[in-house]
Amino acid sequence: MKRTIEKIYKRPAQAGMVGDGFKVYNYFPGGGISQQRVSPFLMMDFAAEHNFTPTNKARGVDVHPHKGFETVTIAYKGSVAHHDSSGNSGIIDPGDVQWMTAGAGVLHKEYHEEEYSKRGGPFEMVQLWVNLPAKDKLTKPGYQGITADQMGKAILPDNGGLVNVIAGNFNGTKGPASTFTEVNAFDIKLNEGGNLQTNIPASHNAVLLVVEGDVEVNGEHADLHSFILFKNDGQEVDIKANEKSVLLLLSGEPIHEPIAQYGPFVMNTNRELQEAFEEFQAGKFGTLE
Repeated sequence: MKRTIEKIYKRPAQAGMVGDGFKVYNYFPGGGISQQRVSPFLMMDFAAEHNFTPTNKARGVDVHPHKGFETVTIAYKGSVAHHDSSGNSGIIDPGDVQWMTAGAGVLHKEYHEEEYSKRGGPFEMVQLWVNLPAKDKLTKPGYQGITADQMGKAILPDNGGLVNVIAGNFNGTKGPASTFTEVNAFDIKLNEGGNLQTNIPASHNAVLLVVEGDVEVNGEHADLHSFILFKNDGQEVDIKANEKSVLLLLSGEPIHEPIAQYGPFVMNTNRELQEAFEEFQAGKFGTLE
């Protein structure tokens, strides 16, 4: 049975700046989609293609804390560098993914990579926040820097295109990302006329972002930067590309637990949020310059 499309959302009218390096459109929860409805995903910011001028300044987001969830940055154009208070660092280039587990608490900063900053040019990214279940919220912070050549690669028939499997399982091809709950994350590149068919468990919440291009999804039209929310009433997803397209298909088993959020802290109770804030103020997340 095909999944019914609950709603197709247009790109938000206005973008916001995260630091001075990320011009983003927030699709949820700012777009009226509740975090519980798309659980285990908490947030999606889309940095639609934007040309940055060359500079010697490190644009980005300076040191800030996180606790209780994971951040996932998917690079399409441009390059981002990362440092955190657990000693992890890395650079993600187009096609790469940065998957950081904040867990019990971490400081980090992310900014345009130095050589990209100097040359400037197009920049396009997606950042997701993925919730952790209560039993894992105090897990040790971790970092997965996943390069493009480490992705699971699923070649679509009839020159339809390619699926880079970041996490989960696409038609038998598995992704390298380690996750705490069931999550599928598929970076899809379709050629004009290309067709993709896959099954997503009906229990999963599922969404699709049209990063580039124009497609038909289960018989409904979705143009550039559309965001599709699927109902939980079937498994089959059928996508046809009207032109060369780039898509991000996400699904996950919902975490049926309370969500308590204050800025960069996501816990289950207000008391836990207060503890997170006190830990941060006391310097328990480490140091980072």
